[in-house]
Amino acid sequence: MDAVRQNSTEDVKDANRFWREEREEGAIYDTYLKKVTYRTISEHDEESKTFSHLMWETQKVRTIRAGTLEKLVESFSTASGEMDSAYVNVFLATYRTFASANQVLAHLIDRYNIVKTQFEQDDKNEVLESQVKTIKSVLSVWLDTYPEDFRTPPNYECLETLLRFAEESVPDNDLAIKAQHKLDRFLKETDETGDFISTIIPVPTIESLVINTKHDKPLTFLKIKNQTFAEQLTLRDAELFMRVVPHHCLGAIWSRRNKKGRSEVNSVSATIDQFNGVSLRVISTVLQSHDLKPAQRAKIIQKWIDIAQDLREIKNFSSLKAIISGLQAHPVYRLHRVWMVVSKETKAIFDELSDIFSDENNQITSRELLMKEATAKFPDLNTGSNTLRKKKSLQKRQSWIENGIVHGTIPYLGTFLTDLTMVDTAIPDYTDEGLINFDKHRKEFEVLAQIKLLQSAAQVYNLTVDTAFWLWFDSVQVFSDHECWELSHGIEAPSELSAKIRKKSASLGHKPRGDVNFHTGMLCTFSSQEEKISVNSMSDSALSTSTGQQQLSPSSSVSSLLSSDSDIPSSPFRMADMCVIKATLELDNKPTAHIYKSIMLHNTDHTNSVVQKVLEKYDIQCREGEYYLSQVMPDGEWLLPQSANVFYAMNSLADLKFVLRNKEQQDEYEKRKKKGRKNLKLSL
Repeated sequence: MDAVRQNSTEDVKDANRFWREEREEGAIYDTYLKKVTYRTISEHDEESKTFSHLMWETQKVRTIRAGTLEKLVESFSTASGEMDSAYVNVFLATYRTFASANQVLAHLIDRYNIVKTQFEQDDKNEVLESQVKTIKSVLSVWLDTYPEDFRTPPNYECLETLLRFAEESVPDNDLAIKAQHKLDRFLKETDETGDFISTIIPVPTIESLVINTKHDKPLTFLKIKNQTFAEQLTLRDAELFMRVVPHHCLGAIWSRRNKKGRSEVNSVSATIDQFNGVSLRVISTVLQSHDLKPAQRAKIIQKWIDIAQDLREIKNFSSLKAIISGLQAHPVYRLHRVWMVVSKETKAIFDELSDIFSDENNQITSRELLMKEATAKFPDLNTGSNTLRKKKSLQKRQSWIENGIVHGTIPYLGTFLTDLTMVDTAIPDYTDEGLINFDKHRKEFEVLAQIKLLQSAAQVYNLTVDTAFWLWFDSVQVFSDHECWELSHGIEAPSELSAKIRKKSASLGHKPRGDVNFHTGMLCTFSSQEEKISVNSMSDSALSTSTGQQQLSPSSSVSSLLSSDSDIPSSPFRMADMCVIKATLELDNKPTAHIYKSIMLHNTDHTNSVVQKVLEKYDIQCREGEYYLSQVMPDGEWLLPQSANVFYAMNSLADLKFVLRNKEQQDEYEKRKKKGRKNLKLSL
């Protein structure tokens, strides 16, 4: 009696049931019991293929949880010898955090030779034959899916090794042809010095735009159409997001914790630089010229909010977040008299847009909205409390449908960078036995898969470059933290409430120690991933910029912005005995572009141990007591004593940002702080 095997839909829900953990030398497996059904065919009905009844059996399925690199490579094939596609995808997307391409290729070749020898000695065993085919398939998939792993000029060692192996051991396969084609292509893409010639279209510069628009009258901010503004930012954001290499977003690579990853984050950095560029220009346009009246400055704020609304309508959440962050930056949101002039309707729009990025419950609002509209042709505009605006939005939607205009989706990358940094920080790379923790990489892959899905959605946009707009954009002067502080306080002096808050903070022992970082939630948001992004625990903080900044909770409403002159810190990820903090190392009396490293802080960690953790992230060795640790506060810094328990000594109500300086830098910082106080008194 023949049996035709198939998995039924009703069995999928309970297909795998965890049984037990199994261990062997160099590997730990999770074992599941898988229910497999059969439809049997009666012998007398064999010609008509009539099914007589169902039968089922239970099979044991093992998935590797942790292991050596050799064992991980062996797991490419299942017990039956077939390729485990899901596992292969996870491995190829994440292996760079624990192995090099040369190491993986060497293990694959060794595995192939071992299996092929066994196959030839074991009378053509079917399982071994399948394993040989699986290794060939993995190599082919790897070369097709991640060609950049083999682009290592000038010698291309990895690709040359693969080519030699394919020619000598796999003559009946097209792997050698494919490898040779890749090598020829890479050689054409390099110059005579062996450097890779980028095929990326360069971003327009001021010089190039002047040539194209020298006869045109320069644009001014208020005269640029909101739609033009939104479309041009979306064009740039879409191009940059599609160039992001997903595995560059991995915490261990993005944080550059390993030296080998130091030059592998350009695709992510470009997106962050654009985000910061938008946020900085929001601040600059609002703070420009002391001669503007509150009503004129309010008109600038209102225009930015209108642009943000247009960005929401075409599903560009990256620049939308950048604008919201810029408006929530300390130098801008503290301008009470200006915000008082902004219309109630505009403030309501601002509140609604800010709520999208609320930190509440790990930014659940923005996550749900992104998943809902990720691959939708049109945005969901039937939201908000303003009836007239709802009607206009629905009219826009109908117009898009009638004209066949489809919008893509551009996410705020900081959300994914933060998630990946949290996974990297919270889950160890290796088990206690020294095995590679592959469960960690499965969690990372879930995030990378979302990025890939959204990159496909970003390809839908059909926009053209407006060179005049980018001439204006690149010509806007951006200000440093100190300049923003001076401009903001020159426009509107600190309020009495702000002074009271500073006094209360000092009474609690959190003494202001130096200059203030202003770019709150904004440049902050690309928090992260440890480098230009600072991780605000389980949620995003604000994208950090080259000028530095602190975060304001994106969910803060306009009314709350007008009620205080102090920063409103977001809720940090804090458990009973641990939390995640962000620390940066100051070099040459300048913070390292506010590149924050995420550190897991326990309730037993003292200042010296925290200093060592930070220095390890920067690959720096020093003797105890050579560096000083300060917490960055809304109104200055708080220097922690060398023997303090940081978990209990820090101000948990402020953003958990810290800066590290050596003795010479700390002394210089104290001098600059005193000088700044004197200058402030004179200006007042």
